[in-house]
Amino acid sequence: MSEYVDFNALYPMKFKPIYQARIWGGTQMSEVLRREVPAAADPIGESWELVDREDEQSVLVNGPMAGRTMHELLKHYGRELVGRKAKSTDRFPLLVKLIDAGDRLSLQVHPDEAACREIGGTAEPKTEMWYIIAARKGAQILAGLQGRATRQQLVSQLGSPDVENLLQVYPSQPGDAYFISSGTLHAIGGGNLILEIQQNSDTTYRVSDWGRVDANGKSRQLHVELGMRSINFMNRTSPRIAGVAGTAQHNRKFDVVNMCPFFSVADLRLVSKWNDDTVPSGSFHLISAINAPVRVGRAEDDRTVELAAGETALVPAGFGAYVIEPLAEGECAVVKTTL
Repeated sequence: MSEYVDFNALYPMKFKPIYQARIWGGTQMSEVLRREVPAAADPIGESWELVDREDEQSVLVNGPMAGRTMHELLKHYGRELVGRKAKSTDRFPLLVKLIDAGDRLSLQVHPDEAACREIGGTAEPKTEMWYIIAARKGAQILAGLQGRATRQQLVSQLGSPDVENLLQVYPSQPGDAYFISSGTLHAIGGGNLILEIQQNSDTTYRVSDWGRVDANGKSRQLHVELGMRSINFMNRTSPRIAGVAGTAQHNRKFDVVNMCPFFSVADLRLVSKWNDDTVPSGSFHLISAINAPVRVGRAEDDRTVELAAGETALVPAGFGAYVIEPLAEGECAVVKTTL
């Protein structure tokens, strides 16, 4: 097993994707991002880019510590890795995914902390953010209840396609983002390729699967009672955050989600090197390349990593100032996530 480096020698880290087959999976990870995805009975629907859970562990693929898991690195480096803003060093606080939806996902909800206390067991709260990387013609996002939709209407229409009429529905546009706070009823429509930043949770309650069955004619399990206990019927705000219009002549930064207690997300539109000296603020940085390759780190001390479109790097909190360098012509979209 590789040896740990001194904390002063930490470097930007890239991890091996963990692919998940899903009944609703798509083909855009291979067609848009040019990835080689594994063959499976169901198409690949998710790639877990960074995860620290008992049943799934990201493995480092670059630098002298390649082969170490995310959890091993966290246990060894603690605050030097995650920063002082993290509530604990027991496990990495966020989970990063790519969602490749060939068909629409189930209509679902994630519980908040209050619902988890009420439900008990292994329920974990989950707030998430979606950033649309690519979208096929006609792709949609379904997120949040319409202003006049009632609990009774929802219950009565869960088994009908008409339930869609109770939801806020948006046409998918690359560059748009959606803030899906826990308690928000939602579904990602078919044809979307999405970067998802979320709390480190795997609790999902499906309330409808649109009548879908697998190759054996079997339906997936629903969790209607738990889902109804988790939906926040008071929140009817729009979750959409419109993307940036126009072509950049210089670097631009736009806040996407900055009032969330779990993470802060910025949309960087780069045409040249971006110098970032905010790591000492107390949090790691996650750098996700969206539409073009970038190099992240410091070339002067040879601590860099190159990312293809769709890939994410973890810049440790103790790393200090770094540079994001576009490796292609034109505007390069990068999503930066911190605590």
